[in-house]
Formats: sequence, C-alpha cells, structure tokens
Amino acid sequence: MDINQIKQFFSANPHNFNGIADERFIDLAQLFSRLQDNQAAYGGAALAVYFQGQKVVDIFTGQKSADEKWQADTLSICYSTGKGVLAALAHIMVSQGIVEYDQPIAHYWPEFAQNGKAQITLRHILSHQSGLYDVRNNIAEAAEMKDWRHMLNVMAKAKPRFSFGEDFAYQPLTFGWLVGGVLEKASNQSLAHLMQMYLIEPLELDGAYFGVPSDQLPRVARPLPRLLPEALQQAEQGQAGPKKVQKQAPRKASPVDRLIQWSGQNPQDFQDAMIPKGMKAFSFFSDEGMQAVIPAANGAFTANSLAKIYAMLANRGAWNDQQLINAETFAKLCEVQSRKRDRIMPIPMHWRLGYHRVLSLGKSSKGFGHIGFNGSGAWCDPERQLSFAYTHNFPTGSLTGDYRLWALTQETLRCADKILTGHKGWF
Repeated sequence: MDINQIKQFFSANPHNFNGIADERFIDLAQLFSRLQDNQAAYGGAALAVYFQGQKVVDIFTGQKSADEKWQADTLSICYSTGKGVLAALAHIMVSQGIVEYDQPIAHYWPEFAQNGKAQITLRHILSHQSGLYDVRNNIAEAAEMKDWRHMLNVMAKAKPRFSFGEDFAYQPLTFGWLVGGVLEKASNQSLAHLMQMYLIEPLELDGAYFGVPSDQLPRVARPLPRLLPEALQQAEQGQAGPKKVQKQAPRKASPVDRLIQWSGQNPQDFQDAMIPKGMKAFSFFSDEGMQAVIPAANGAFTANSLAKIYAMLANRGAWNDQQLINAETFAKLCEVQSRKRDRIMPIPMHWRLGYHRVLSLGKSSKGFGHIGFNGSGAWCDPERQLSFAYTHNFPTGSLTGDYRLWALTQETLRCADKILTGHKGWF
C-alpha cells in the first residue's frame, strides 16, 4: 500500500458490508470494509470464514458489475484458487479408492504414456513435479483452451520440460487438465458429475463450477470497465467490456513485482507456463470463456462455497457426520513436498499435494490453501479448525496475492487466536 492508500484506509467506512459476522470476528469484518470501501467504484468482494465447524463470517460489498451490487450468491472467477477445489476432489476420490497418488497416470489413461510420461503419477502432478508446466508451446492459440477433450489430448501428447521428480515447476494452466483428466479417466465419469457427487452434494454447496452453466451466468461478477494493470493485461488480453475505458497513470512496480524480478527465475519458463499465444482473442470473462472447463484458471465460486470446502479440510476431511477424506489420505495431502522456490513462483510455496502454505503478514500457520492470480484465495488451518475464502472482481494481478488477501488472512488468524488463547498477537 502506498501513502494515499494508507490515508484512504484510515478514512474508510468500517461498516460498509452486508451479511453476517460473529461478534468475535467483527474486527475482521471491519477490516474487510475498510479495504474495500475506497475501491467501491472498481468492483466488489466477499469474505467467508468457518471456525470450529460453524460459519462465523459471510459478508460482501461493492459492485458485481457496472449496474449491479454484489449479492450473497454472487459467483466470482477465481483463477488458481480453483486448484485447491480440484485437489480436494482428487483427495476424496483417493479416499474412495478410485485413484491412487502413486499409481502411474498411464494406468488409468494409457495415451498419457507418450513422450516419457509412462511413470508420472498423480503425486507428481499435484505437487508440481511433473515438468508439464508448458502451455505456450503445446497449443497454437489460447482459444484452444475452451475445448476440454482437445486439451486432454494435448496433455497426453505433451513432453515434460524436465524428468518427473527431479525438480519443481508450478503448473499454472496445465494443472487443471492433468488432474481433471486423470480423475475422469479413472472413474469414467465427467468432471462435472464428479464435482456434483463428491463435493457439491455432500457439502450442500450453492456455487462451485468448472464451466459455468448457462443459467448461472447472471450470477457471475464481471470486471468493471477500467484499464487493467500490465501483469493482468498479459494474462487477460481479451477482457470483455466496453471498448472505451478510463485511462489511468501507469502502475508503479509493487514489492511483489520487484521480488519476481530479483528472484532470478527464467522469464521464458514464466511465459511458457503462464501466457498462451493468442490471448488477445480469448477472455476468461466472456460467456464462452466462463462456460469452458479450464479448472486451473476459470473456476467460479461463492466465497461461502470455497470456505465450506476448506472447513471440511480444517476438520480433517469430516463434515456433517461424513468422512469425505480418510485419516491416511489426509495425512498424505498435508505433507510438504518441497520447501525450495520452484521454476515459476517467485517465493518458496512449500507445495503439498495440490496446496501451498498460508501467506499472511506475520502470523504463522501450519495450514494450507491456494490463491489465484487475481488475488482471490482460500485456505484452512486444521490446528485452529479455521477456514477462509476471499473473492472479488477487482482488476488486479499478482502471483502471490495483494495486500487485501494477506491482511485479511492475518486478521482472521488473529481473531481465532484471541478466542483460542486470549491474545491476538501479530506473530
């Protein structure tokens, strides 16, 4: 935050939100309001928190679109935050014995064995050890991403950039086709059916989609017309909306931008993983883009649905007298697979099976979750029996989240610690 943002924060309205907030978490609700209040002209947001199996925060504010207010059931395109949802589905299916972490994917998907992939496993994919992070050199146009079956064929034919298990490289886009593909092949069911059977129905979710049904499109928050930051322009060149946009001064490099520059990562690896060719002809926010099945990038969720999925994980796989993930599987999914920085991300993410560490402003957590490129995010902390989700439609872009996500995570942990220990603390 710069000095103007700090001034705006302290002058902001702490009560500009709708929904429910437990009094024990009122400081969090007021922080949410202050962080969104001065951004009301640019979008809206929602925040949901579960603690000890109960929903304690479910609030929202701002604009869903240029002429609509955010509602309790508003869906948001959450970019990579959806990876954590897909991972949860995979872990449930492992618990059901449908698929195994260490069985070669080719056992379920014979075509996948091409180009040296015969021994790659679901574990390699979930922990970003497959070497299959390159999307740019495997498709000619970004629009190809809209064709699910085609992209599964692309993944089956793809050649890893390094031998599986020898290194780590975040799979920003390929993760969804790889994980979703093996789940479909192992079960002989569509991803939509698997989501409905193993997540949506058991958790009674209202708003969790990889590929938004046409009748649900009106629920999705759209970005408001505004010049996008440079980083998001690269990933979202086909932004839907009026052709006339309000110009603004060039964005100054943020600390995260500088961190990426200083990290020493190979710019080619980053580009190949993150930016398909032909993004000017593709938009995640067009109706066609939202209806496509691109699980690593275009999942649409309410904050409450995300927080509820992670509440189940915070409760070690149990929800409403159902054990969705057994104890053995839960122990495995929590194990940190790497503590070093990978080839794509600018900081060490401490990859688990489908998740990374919780990023805050100081509070430590042994929990896990996943953030999205737009600054959305969701996580759980089983030790605190706590889960969190933040969604929005602001035109921001960052690999590690923005100040709102980090600050809200910090305050959520602090509020929980006040209840559990009597002290909020900063660390």
